[in-house]
Amino acid sequence: MDLGLKNKVVVVTGASRGIGRAIAHGFAEEGARLSICGRTKDTLENVTNELTVKGATVFAKQTDVTDTAQVEAFVAETVETYGKIDVVVNNVGGSRWTPLEEISDTEWHEILDLNLVSAARVNRLAIPQMKEQGGGTILMITSIYGREGGGHITYNAAKAAEISMTKSLAKELAPDNIRVNSVAPGSILFPGGGWARRIAADPKAMEAFVESEMPLGRFGKPEEIANVVVFLASERASLVTGACVNVDGCQTRSNI
Repeated sequence: MDLGLKNKVVVVTGASRGIGRAIAHGFAEEGARLSICGRTKDTLENVTNELTVKGATVFAKQTDVTDTAQVEAFVAETVETYGKIDVVVNNVGGSRWTPLEEISDTEWHEILDLNLVSAARVNRLAIPQMKEQGGGTILMITSIYGREGGGHITYNAAKAAEISMTKSLAKELAPDNIRVNSVAPGSILFPGGGWARRIAADPKAMEAFVESEMPLGRFGKPEEIANVVVFLASERASLVTGACVNVDGCQTRSNI
């Protein structure tokens, strides 16, 4: 199936490892031109080299998306490089497992900024360009724990808010031909990720977790998230906007 993404300009935040890296590779395989960012110079350079070797056109900039000035520079340089932005994938996120009674106001603000406000920040800067060029697509990488209980309270709250923002933006931007969707991964395993660390720390507990929580009997792979993201960014998903799509191997228990 030709997804029609050849030469589209795709921005992926947090693209230097894990799900973000897989998403960047997924778009590269479709012939898209990439603008990627990450906080860590070495891992960002590694993925840039991987993509370039595959023949992809890549603009990469070390960027902390919680810093407004850095995001402004990243988005401006993307437009300067390519002249447009067709797709934005907000992939940055993270959590901490601080006991509830010990979570400070500062930590609440940091988790919300990392997961929610960072996406709002990138969107705010990209939307005027999309309106000017006549349309675009925005995607948020959220979590099944933004849809139901299971993660840490601060992470749940931030991801639930991100899903809500998706719906609000979708309704607001539909007249401008800008589609907005979110993808909610389940438990995804990749080197250096949280689940890999948990497996290393307590393999028996993780075996029990998979048996009780993962009907397919395994963790998900970053590429399985990327495949859905790439499809949703394409015109093959032209009627899909305001949706939150679970990619979790039936890990969730919600009916919706």
